[in-house]
Amino acid sequence: MGTFQPAEEREMDRRKEEEREENGSKLPEDLEKGGRVGVLPEQAMERDIKNTNNQGDMHAAMLHRLNPTNPLRIILNGGVRVATPPPQPSSSGPSGHHRHQHHQSPVPRSISTPQQPAVINLNSKAYTDKVYLFLFVLHLILAVGLVGFLVFKGIHGLLYASESIKRKERMVLQYFLPQVEVASLLSISLAFAWQKAVRLWPKFMVHFILWCSFAMSLSAGILLVCFQMPATEGVGVCFLVFAIGNGLYACWVSQRIGFCSKVFIKSLEPVEKFPDLNQPTYWMLGAGFLWMSIWILAVIGALNFSFPPLTIIVLVLSLAWTAEVMRNVANITVSRVISLYYLRGMQSNTQFCLQRALTRNLGSASLGSLFVPTIEALRILARGLNLLEGEDEFMFSCAHCCLHVMNSIFRRGNSWAFVQIASYGRDFVRASQDTWKLFEMNDMVPIVDSDITSSICFLTGVCSGSICVIVISSWTFTVHRGFTATISLLSFLVGYLMTRIAMALPHACVSCYYVCYAENPEGQLFDGTIKDRQTLLKLNREVVTTTPRMPHQSKT
Repeated sequence: MGTFQPAEEREMDRRKEEEREENGSKLPEDLEKGGRVGVLPEQAMERDIKNTNNQGDMHAAMLHRLNPTNPLRIILNGGVRVATPPPQPSSSGPSGHHRHQHHQSPVPRSISTPQQPAVINLNSKAYTDKVYLFLFVLHLILAVGLVGFLVFKGIHGLLYASESIKRKERMVLQYFLPQVEVASLLSISLAFAWQKAVRLWPKFMVHFILWCSFAMSLSAGILLVCFQMPATEGVGVCFLVFAIGNGLYACWVSQRIGFCSKVFIKSLEPVEKFPDLNQPTYWMLGAGFLWMSIWILAVIGALNFSFPPLTIIVLVLSLAWTAEVMRNVANITVSRVISLYYLRGMQSNTQFCLQRALTRNLGSASLGSLFVPTIEALRILARGLNLLEGEDEFMFSCAHCCLHVMNSIFRRGNSWAFVQIASYGRDFVRASQDTWKLFEMNDMVPIVDSDITSSICFLTGVCSGSICVIVISSWTFTVHRGFTATISLLSFLVGYLMTRIAMALPHACVSCYYVCYAENPEGQLFDGTIKDRQTLLKLNREVVTTTPRMPHQSKT
């Protein structure tokens, strides 16, 4: 009997089984409705966390947001924090290598790494334009050899030649050499006088040089024509034609004189801080005078040599190139001193800058001495063609093309390049291009293109040469008329070259003012001179015309 359960116990067991079946059937419905009956432990924990966040920690939930560009990055309070991915199993092969690179910690894109600016070397030890340095040194060796040989021929002719040659050379020594030596001394005196006057009274001297060069060249032309000899009349006509062009140019640039005077005044201010800045000019003028004296003896010896005219032409070209190199050496020396003062506030040693110009930058000075005068002369010619251009003139149909070509060449070879050659030790062509790009970036092309500083320095040399012609030609016409035309041309060349060497200082100061401003317009050493000029040009309150053209005629 004990093995059978009572009826009441069996009824209770049956009810419990039914209740279990009812709870099991209600579990899915309760889970869909979110009830608490029959909830699994993991789901209940997740729901409790969500309820807690919704009620008491809404701010913390807003702080955690995935970056849309990279899900591994979490943005917290505006910052970026990179989430560390779980380690991945290493695998060989291309796909494994690609997956390994993909799971590396990426660099945040919102954090930019600043690039360090390139360090510009102001003390470059490289030689610039080595090919032209070699050519100039070779030219000097050949010139010294030729001059020495011709001097020997002259002395030999005086001692051992025939009586006719001795008489000719004695006459040259008596009536030719003294005038040329006096022209050299006079030109050096005029060179120092011009430079000193420009430094003391720049505003007055700009007007004075423009009209004094016109008056002196006109007077020299009239004087040579009055000698009534075919040679002197031809030379005199050339001076008269130049004087007419000089006067027209002085009238044309009258609107630019005021701004040119301001630039002269401002650019010459740093000269007072360097008392020895003029020493390179002294050295170059002294070397030029010594070389000129020996050169004259070589010209005399050329009369006792084969093909005297061709030999004298070669000597003249050699003298012109050498004198231009001397001028540009002084230009580069002054440019380095002034540019380092503008750009770095440095007090440079003038002797050290001269040494650099005579060694490392001599190749660029030689290249610039060859091409800058030629390029500027051809550019002036192209502008002259544009001035004479007419609508129905076939011969001037290519004037615009010629001017465009010369402007393109001018960008690759101009006198502004000497500033960067002196400062950074760059080659001539690269310095020309970089400088012109600086002008274009700062809207300075109209201002620089209309600058008349080069013209003022050129006309100063013309004025000194014309004064030498007036003095020396009068003396020569009195003692020996046959040498008048030759000595007039030679004295003009000597006066022009010596004065251009002396005027390298103010020219370099003006060039440094423009170029250094273009490189650092916000420098403390610059005032509003250029900015005011740019404002006037933009407002069309002052018109700067670099290549004026004739008005087009209306067709009838």
